[in-house]
Amino acid sequence: GADSGRIVLRVSLLRGMICPRISLACLLLLLCFASMGDAAYMKYKDPKQPINTRIKDLISRMTLAEKIGQMTQIERGVASADVMKNYFIGSVLSGGGSVPAPQATPAIWVNMVNEFQKGALSTRLGIPMIYGIDAVHGNNNVYNATLFPHNIGLGATRDPDLIRRIGEATALEVRATGIPYTFAPCIAVCRDPRWGRCYESYSEDHRVVQQMTDIILGLQGEIPINHTKGVPYIGGKDKVAACAKHFVGDGGTHNGINENNTIIDEHGLLGIHMPPYYDSIIKGVATVMVSYSSLNGVKMHANHDLVTGYLKSKLHFRGFVISDWLGIDRITSPPDANYTYSVQAGINAGIDMVMVPFNYTYYIDDATSLVKKGIINMSRIDDAVRRILRVKFTMGLFENPLADLSFSDQLGKKEHRELAREAVRKSLVLLKNGNSPNQQFLPLPKKAKSILVAGSHASDLGYQCGGWSIEWIGGSGDITVGTTILDAIKTTVADSTLVVYSENPDESFMKDNDFSFAIIVVGELPYAETTGDNAELTIVDPGTDTIRTVCSAVKCAVVIISGRPVVIEPYLPMMEALVAAWLPGTEGQGVADVLFGDYGFTGKLPRTWFKSVDQLPMNVGDLHYDPLFPFGFGLTINSSQPGFSGADRLRDSDGRMNIFYLWEDKVDGICSANPDVPTALLYCYDTTREGFES
Repeated sequence: GADSGRIVLRVSLLRGMICPRISLACLLLLLCFASMGDAAYMKYKDPKQPINTRIKDLISRMTLAEKIGQMTQIERGVASADVMKNYFIGSVLSGGGSVPAPQATPAIWVNMVNEFQKGALSTRLGIPMIYGIDAVHGNNNVYNATLFPHNIGLGATRDPDLIRRIGEATALEVRATGIPYTFAPCIAVCRDPRWGRCYESYSEDHRVVQQMTDIILGLQGEIPINHTKGVPYIGGKDKVAACAKHFVGDGGTHNGINENNTIIDEHGLLGIHMPPYYDSIIKGVATVMVSYSSLNGVKMHANHDLVTGYLKSKLHFRGFVISDWLGIDRITSPPDANYTYSVQAGINAGIDMVMVPFNYTYYIDDATSLVKKGIINMSRIDDAVRRILRVKFTMGLFENPLADLSFSDQLGKKEHRELAREAVRKSLVLLKNGNSPNQQFLPLPKKAKSILVAGSHASDLGYQCGGWSIEWIGGSGDITVGTTILDAIKTTVADSTLVVYSENPDESFMKDNDFSFAIIVVGELPYAETTGDNAELTIVDPGTDTIRTVCSAVKCAVVIISGRPVVIEPYLPMMEALVAAWLPGTEGQGVADVLFGDYGFTGKLPRTWFKSVDQLPMNVGDLHYDPLFPFGFGLTINSSQPGFSGADRLRDSDGRMNIFYLWEDKVDGICSANPDVPTALLYCYDTTREGFES
């Protein structure tokens, strides 16, 4: 029998069945059996062994080539079973919009992932690869997946339980495609809406972002009591490894320019941008992605003090650190000016897995050479591999490396779409509702003679979903399965109500028709990362013309589809109601649910709404804070201001509306009646000017 890797042969069995006398030949035979026993039993393959024991055993067996292979992540477009086998590749990813086939089914996805996995398993040690994808608002690369509101909308909900449930649904839809790893959540604290990734940030306030890190518990599973801080946790086959990104300070780049320099002191860094990482690590996040940006002139991909010194050593993060796409290439300026140096600087800074993603042979050759020359220490390589293996062992990849179709029915599941619809409803922020408390415009009546729906975003699912939707930058039209806002309106109103759609009606059209009211849906075009950097922040043409033309002819409600606040102050007096809908995703029915009163408005601004871009950057707490709508603002139906049930009691002697807002505790009250309240920000809303005064 086998015992701890050794074969025990009874002497009686040996004498009676193998040879009559103890001889040299018998001893050799005995050693042969023992050797066979050692080969048959490897500690790293035994799930009963502690994870650290399995890691130690496996690393002791690995060659340098196998170790560096584990530190390599390549794009699916250059991957194959042979590449996986020959280069010992540790990870594969889908870049934005990278799919095995247009409108690929779960079966096609699973077969592709398994093909790569079989190549990895065919290596000498059979170490499984981990496949990653940017599932940042649902499994958004995949046709027919449920696309949830982008993070800025989720930040408006202030509902961590909702976000956790979204994480659970997203994990199931990612698993439906055979994928066990998502590059989410983005926990940036966006401090300037001109940044093209601001919609990937939950809020300008780190406390809101910290709350939203509960999505990690949904993606990875509820962390067990007494779980060791900093150690990754993935709760089973229905969960996925998460990735907190982008470490650190990405949301603070100068002038909101993507991949730019964040200029900030230690107090600001640790007080604004670092706190969401504390929460993510406590919640067992498996991986952390490094930011393209620089911190006070030092590229984060080469920042040893923060990646190794702070994240790994001080915060005790035990998962693996991954680069961004071509991230180490951009350590130099221009990118790829000295790739060997970039490999050296990135790995020595503490990056464990490099998202190459294409020219993997260059990376492998350079990393190998740098180790052999002693420029990168073997201890650094072992640390990286140890972290990667810890995540793989934790998520059960060694026991269940191959995907199947058991989760295929989870993609676009009805319950997930209902959850997304709930998220849309809770993300909507009501910014204006009538010109006085007694003349509220919303909710809209379902029974009306005729309703005009106008605007470029009313009947465009792609615009509604924004960037990172099927394609990296997003698209227009019916990019996937979902419900446009126009279709949602038609479904919601009474059968007798005529709904007329005209994207950009002219004055003659308005004169020739007698509409009861109009709903205008306008906003930004889809964008991602640097393509979204924007110093103007205007509604895309002809959106403002549509507002002018329609609202001058009939009472109108304007719905803004955008990844951030946009210039709206000049047009505010023209409209009866204004709703910020952010980037709601595929379930447009959630917008109609609230517009027509089936549900109330509950969303609060996750970031400050400026009057003019000349004020930017401007965030709550700034000395010169003069917003159009302050952080946390959001009206409710039958209430002129947030937090109140009776608007009439807020009027002062001048007939103007007053609101007191206490930021720290999110408490509302009457400004003139609260002289003893601790330090807070005071705002008076002037209905005659439709603006706030600090």
